[in-house]
Amino acid sequence: MIRSILASLALAVTAGAAQPPNIVFIFCDDLTCQAISAYGDKRKLLETPNMDRLAKEGMRFDRCLVTNSICGPMRAVIQTGKYSHANGFYNNSNSRFDSSQPTFPKVMHANGYQMAIIGKWHLMTDPVGYDYWNVLPGQGAYYNPPMIDNGKQVKYEGYTTDIIGDLTLKWLDQRDKSKPFMMMSQHKAPHREWEPPTRLLGFDNDRVYEEPETLFDSYSGRSKAVSDHDMGIDRTMTDRDVKLVTPGNLTPEQKKEWDAYYEPRNAKYRAAVPAGRDLVKWRYQRYMHDYLACVKAVDENVGRVLDYLDKNDLTKNTVVILSSDQGFYLGEHGWFDKRWIFEESLRTPMLVRWPGVIKPGSTCEKIVSPVDFASTFLEIAGAPPMEGVQGRSIVPLMKGETPADWRKSLYYHYYEYPVPHRVRPHYGVITERYKLVHYYKPDVDDWELLDRQKDPQELKSFYNDPEYADTVKELKAEILRLQGELKETMPPPRLAHGNKAFEGEVNPPVQPKNKGAGKKKAGAKKQE
Repeated sequence: MIRSILASLALAVTAGAAQPPNIVFIFCDDLTCQAISAYGDKRKLLETPNMDRLAKEGMRFDRCLVTNSICGPMRAVIQTGKYSHANGFYNNSNSRFDSSQPTFPKVMHANGYQMAIIGKWHLMTDPVGYDYWNVLPGQGAYYNPPMIDNGKQVKYEGYTTDIIGDLTLKWLDQRDKSKPFMMMSQHKAPHREWEPPTRLLGFDNDRVYEEPETLFDSYSGRSKAVSDHDMGIDRTMTDRDVKLVTPGNLTPEQKKEWDAYYEPRNAKYRAAVPAGRDLVKWRYQRYMHDYLACVKAVDENVGRVLDYLDKNDLTKNTVVILSSDQGFYLGEHGWFDKRWIFEESLRTPMLVRWPGVIKPGSTCEKIVSPVDFASTFLEIAGAPPMEGVQGRSIVPLMKGETPADWRKSLYYHYYEYPVPHRVRPHYGVITERYKLVHYYKPDVDDWELLDRQKDPQELKSFYNDPEYADTVKELKAEILRLQGELKETMPPPRLAHGNKAFEGEVNPPVQPKNKGAGKKKAGAKKQE
């Protein structure tokens, strides 16, 4: 009798308690702040009304900085709340995610959340901790993608961004509605080779886009590490990148629409045969059309998700977070791609809407990072924190409160070399004003100091300027402090492509083993 009464009381309390917030995490690959109109890039490259809605109804984070600007490693950082050296996933070349280590999906699932991930995964082992997963193998394709649905290979026809949107809405509709949920809807777009949907091929009416002021950066006075790259619009873009070659996996109908748009324009290019600066200018315009059309497709699918939440009375109790694995260059410094500690690749977008908690239309200038996401998700869900994380919850900032001990600096470390883009390994520290960076072996050993206040475009190093001697000293000390706090060994790991030590290195550091990696499944295909 007493047990029956207690059970009834427990049920009544449970029924009366507010359900923990749902979380929708919309994650892109290579989406940069310059392409989101809410961030106010002066070129006004694209209108993104649905992403902007999140900023208008929530908070825009202006200093969300990554710890290793490259796709797979940042996804591992988010899963674990740990830096690359701590979670063992350093690069896109041959790193494999150790799924046996603690991750936030496991904790949330154990605390009653339905967990789902759809779209790009890119961690080379199957997702763990999810009730449902349906992911692209490796990098994935823009059209007619194969996917892996809870371990079963399936093939879809259509445009991948729309397919991910469809599958996201399908899962939201079919989920167990008695439980809180987290949906990770992860787009391939707008990753290279920037293949737009056919419906958006003429979306910009052949607009001539304003060029960035640094499109023809000479890298004068800078380290060899900066000038001797292989990610320039001038020297690196391929015919496939600029659509002089048609993708090979289109259906006949898709190819017909594709060729109807590109072939007349390509004929004009071939007749003109641009070279030198004219070639760079032509490639930049084609690049902007294609990249931004991919972003526009993502924005449309963000709108579909927001509309679904509205129509199904989920908006009030659902936190929506939009972000990307890193930023991207849209011609700045003559580049595309990411990798560098410089601003365009270091800073990633982060827009968060949390009705009743976040003040609509607010902004945050504090330094946050995707290494904070795991702790943030867990606090939102009311789940216990994970031990050993190296980030911290951003929830206080979302509430408009800044803890007295909030970080004033962030440590950064990029490893992958020499391919695909010959960006030298480097580590450094970022503060509100400065970046001190060390490019290390194989063939450079250079330091640079960047002053964003005096040189916001990051064209000059102040490292050897006597007026900055004290600043350099302080920042070097801060690097050592952060490396100690993060338990990164010194000298730091010097990885070449394939995790091999650089030639001539003595006693290369032993890399952590991926204990639970198992055989290749979800990420069988590796790309850049």
